[in-house]
Amino acid sequence: MIPPNYSDICKPVNDLFSKDYPFGALKLEVKTTTSNGVTFTVNGAQDIKSGAIISELKSKYTDKVNGLTFTESWNTANLVTGQVEIANKFARGLKLELSGSSALSSTKRALRSKVDYQQDNLFARVNVDALSPSVTADVTISREGALVGAELAYDLNSGAVTRTNSTIGYSGPDYQVTLQGNNSLNLFQLAFYQRVTKSVEAGARAIYDYKNPEGGVSAELGTKYILDKDAYVKTKVDNAGRLGLSFTQVLRPGVKLSLAGLFDTTRLQENAHKMGAALTFEA
Repeated sequence: MIPPNYSDICKPVNDLFSKDYPFGALKLEVKTTTSNGVTFTVNGAQDIKSGAIISELKSKYTDKVNGLTFTESWNTANLVTGQVEIANKFARGLKLELSGSSALSSTKRALRSKVDYQQDNLFARVNVDALSPSVTADVTISREGALVGAELAYDLNSGAVTRTNSTIGYSGPDYQVTLQGNNSLNLFQLAFYQRVTKSVEAGARAIYDYKNPEGGVSAELGTKYILDKDAYVKTKVDNAGRLGLSFTQVLRPGVKLSLAGLFDTTRLQENAHKMGAALTFEA
């Protein structure tokens, strides 16, 4: 089997703790697909505290016959981006990507190229930022459930390595255990995820900052319970006393509503809590 790319190694546990929790914002997403395969997505989010609104319009066209994908977007920060992908055209498992962005109200620019290569038991990527300039590379190797991954970033101007991360883990049929060493092995994360039953998921993670030993270990527990085919609830709690609750309901095919709250149980009488909602339309 092809392993996940490096940034997705811990995706099951990361989704458990971050997905469906729109804390502090009101979010709206509308996604439609035309008859010729063009997908339009409109995202909008309003910060409940400040009232600031951020939105984005994205279009995506996929030519499956030729393995070509073109994506463009424009957001309220006046940032325009474009991306072209070619997959499995020159070799099986090889994907080439070229992307660029430009801020219409400033001189901010970006031009990046990426090469992905995936085969059984291997996923490797190289990302080059031409304007920085910098190079980021990562690789994931798997064997019978065991996973080993590494990531490295190199700044061409200074000639220095700016980031090194590594991960080891094991994925079973219904569980995953990972240990990550980030920031040049100064920040460690141990994570566990399990699908307990068809309707129950559970996970835990602990983080230790080697450069800040006085902070101790921060720990977090999370669960997801599927009520029926159209609804589920999620909860999470950390050792600082923050409790997160989320409820997601499919109102009808293509329409999904998520309601969430983050509560500081050590300051229940204070205005230290965050609420949020997200509504998604897809057609």
